[in-house]
Amino acid sequence: MLEILQSQAFTYFLKFLNPKNGLIADKSKPDSHSSIAAVGLGISSYVVGVERNLLSREDAINKILTVLNFFHDGQQGPEVNAMGYKGFYYHFLHMDTGRRAWESELSTIDTAIFISGALTAANYFKGINKEEKEIRDLAESLYKRIDWRWALNNGIMICHGWKPESGFLNYYWDEGYSEAIILYVLALGSPTFAIDPIGYRNWTSSFKWENIDGVEYIHAGPLFIHQMSHLWLDFQSIQDDLNRKYKIVYFENSRRATYIQQQYAIKNPLNFKHYGENNWGFTASDGPGPARIMIEGVEKIFYDYIARGVPFGPDDGTISPWAVVASLPFAPDIVLNTIRHAIKRLKEKNSANDGFDASFNPVYQIAGIGEKGWVSPWKFGLNEGPMVIMIENFRTQLIWKIFKKCAYITNGLRRAGFTGGWLNLSNPQ
Repeated sequence: MLEILQSQAFTYFLKFLNPKNGLIADKSKPDSHSSIAAVGLGISSYVVGVERNLLSREDAINKILTVLNFFHDGQQGPEVNAMGYKGFYYHFLHMDTGRRAWESELSTIDTAIFISGALTAANYFKGINKEEKEIRDLAESLYKRIDWRWALNNGIMICHGWKPESGFLNYYWDEGYSEAIILYVLALGSPTFAIDPIGYRNWTSSFKWENIDGVEYIHAGPLFIHQMSHLWLDFQSIQDDLNRKYKIVYFENSRRATYIQQQYAIKNPLNFKHYGENNWGFTASDGPGPARIMIEGVEKIFYDYIARGVPFGPDDGTISPWAVVASLPFAPDIVLNTIRHAIKRLKEKNSANDGFDASFNPVYQIAGIGEKGWVSPWKFGLNEGPMVIMIENFRTQLIWKIFKKCAYITNGLRRAGFTGGWLNLSNPQ
């Protein structure tokens, strides 16, 4: 079952790819721009693909060299139509030229996800041949030129991004638990522009310790926050200062968050009829809105793309099955049952061969449009990649093992204050 699901998700990175430059589309919608985060997830997925015989080693090397060379040679500068600046890249790029799209921001977190893919490849392809050495050299060069200190904007915490028209954004990775652990670890481990650990400590000190129905954990509503850094980093036995304070590890925290999501669906405080033990998964996702519709005499509000979360919302009845799959390493018992239930539902609709929908909402019904509810018409790279990677981490811990071999990562974790577990071993597995 997992092999089929992983293979279905993997095909995204073969189908929605520009083979000339290696860019991967943000979503399956025609004429979609590339998302640099989808590229990073795609590179890591290619490594999984080699291990699972989903593509040849030679094909994976060619795809990865194509995209790393394209990023390496792309225009870096303050111009409004460049590919990136200061080693960072714009969130969205034109699929053909690689130029900035949609006047998007130079994104620190999405650059971190991209470079995580590059470092995955560098620490997997260890052969002595010219091509594998070139992958390692390119990944190292791309990582070393990222000016993390510049992204602090003269402060101690990393800014969300920058625009050539207006400068740094007003948002920083400075408050509340989020997906930015991988960002800070990369910035702390940099051999060229490493930041001071005080920013990481200040950020983590702002995390909220909540008690939800008797379960205590570091709270974040959307499920992806409890997953993104874990795609590459194995937190099962290592702790930072905040973990030691609360006597927990981030892996266990994500396990609790996963159970809280299922329990929220079972309790179903907003009375969505389709919620239940095997129907949950609340995260940042596409949605049917924006809209306000009267349903059974009650006005319901529906959102489009928004970070849905539990137990404090927003919640408009939209469920994302991929987010459940990405929690597989944390809570396999409830995740596997939910996957089986979802596959059964897809078979009943004769659509099991298409893989999981990005998100769906049976409540949203408009005459002539979505009379039987709403289903996202698109697949997303940011949905498919975590499924490929986390299924593999559950089965073999492949990506975790690869990342443990990267000295920059182990150095970044130690500078962040992480100790214990595999970090204390000379040859971690």
